Amino acid sequence: MKKVIHEASSRGHANHGWLNSYHTFSFANYFNPERVHFGKLRVLNDDMVAPGKGFGTHPHDNMEIISIPLEGDLEHKDSIGNTTVIREGDVQVMSAGTGVYHSEYNKNSDQQVKFLQIWVFPDKQNVEPRYDQISIRDVAVQDEFYQILSPNTDDQGVWVHQQAWFHLGDLSEGVETEYELKGKGSGLYVFVLEGKVEVEGSELNKRDGMGIWDTSSVHFHALSPARILLMEVPMN
Repeated sequence: MKKVIHEASSRGHANHGWLNSYHTFSFANYFNPERVHFGKLRVLNDDMVAPGKGFGTHPHDNMEIISIPLEGDLEHKDSIGNTTVIREGDVQVMSAGTGVYHSEYNKNSDQQVKFLQIWVFPDKQNVEPRYDQISIRDVAVQDEFYQILSPNTDDQGVWVHQQAWFHLGDLSEGVETEYELKGKGSGLYVFVLEGKVEVEGSELNKRDGMGIWDTSSVHFHALSPARILLMEVPMN
């Protein structure tokens, strides 16, 4: 087993006033040659957007873009005809493929929006752009990791053009559980949203991240009530 820990305080940071963003991996003006990506996981941004503000229309191509709202309402508009609002308890995916323009705005006038912006390299180039969002409230299971993303169109959660699986876990203090990796040659990136957890003997706190590979399973022990995002991606 191999592992790397990225403490919350070591992340890149940019505060633009309307946007306060923390970057686990190199992004925009933050560049760390040792933290460009983890396997096929390219971006993990922890974003806070001021009331009524947001990202103006801008382009993407050949990237799987996943948004997970943590607080507030985020309005999405894109060049393939979608205008939607995503809220805490939803997950959104956009396959940029041959190219798409989109914008993301804080729909609230009285509170900030907090959301995770995640980019995954696709396993197919120049696909037709697509958009999807679902509510994950109905699939949430206490003290277990529940799937919110996979490569399969008929599986639980949204799907992406990559052999990737994302899970969320809401663990009570003292709970111990295992995650079994699904893909051959995959690694697991653990991101602690809330609380404190021990992962394979290493203690992680809120917004700490940890990459683990060359293993078939990962052991978790919640040292407090904890919410954890797991992102399994190919390493090559």
